[in-house]
Amino acid sequence: MKERTLANRAEQAQMAMMLEVCAYPKPGNVDRCHDYSDTRLEHFLASTILVRPVFETAERTGGRVGSLIREAVMLTNSHAGGNTHFGAFILLIPLILGGDIEGARRVVAGTDVQDAIDFYAAFGLTQVRVAKSDDLDVNDPESIAAIRERGMTLADIMAYSAPRDMVAREWTNGFALTRQCADLLHAHGHGREAIVRTFLDLLASVPDTFIAKKHGAEAAERTMRCAGEVLRGGRDLRAFDAECINGGINPGSIADITIAGIYVALGEGWQWDC
Repeated sequence: MKERTLANRAEQAQMAMMLEVCAYPKPGNVDRCHDYSDTRLEHFLASTILVRPVFETAERTGGRVGSLIREAVMLTNSHAGGNTHFGAFILLIPLILGGDIEGARRVVAGTDVQDAIDFYAAFGLTQVRVAKSDDLDVNDPESIAAIRERGMTLADIMAYSAPRDMVAREWTNGFALTRQCADLLHAHGHGREAIVRTFLDLLASVPDTFIAKKHGAEAAERTMRCAGEVLRGGRDLRAFDAECINGGINPGSIADITIAGIYVALGEGWQWDC
């Protein structure tokens, strides 16, 4: 197998986004074999292309995490497919700024109140589901005042959200699932099959919080159990995929973490083309 390396971290991040959405079958999510009625494969691929200037800025000149996330959302909102990669941006931008997981941890620790405010502005541009119990409502101007009054950094915002959101939890646990995902990719070999197997491993190990917000905790737990059955050979993968699609069950948070894991693995020499 010929070894292929990527030119820079921006390209590496774009490749991670592209590889994740094109891998199939990933139960419940958009891929090359099926779309949603309002969001299609080409919307995800368009986001991968449109966000390049933000990734290049993060790599070449750095910048504030919050404003970079906001700019990424603004650039990728130009298509009609809605939010496609908000969670991925939350993970990828610190990784690009920091260079690797250790660097991303330092970036997270260095965030401030302005990062939190910029992040809330980005959040308000999306249609991301939030838990009904959240008292910091992105649609309420008083939330920004509360952030300022409390002196909350973006790291504080993520810690506040972490019990209910596994992407935010990556900021508080040192990108633990991202690291696990990269390790699984290395263990499973190369290419599309490794991504699908890694996605299933993650889905079987932890309830997806996007599913929980949309359908409830029991649906997320049931999806996790079903993924485990697939891995043990007790359930057909394509049948499980069809069940998820028909039920509107999409593990969006696992997809975001998979993108981050692919990014890390690519930086460590993992080969996508074999």
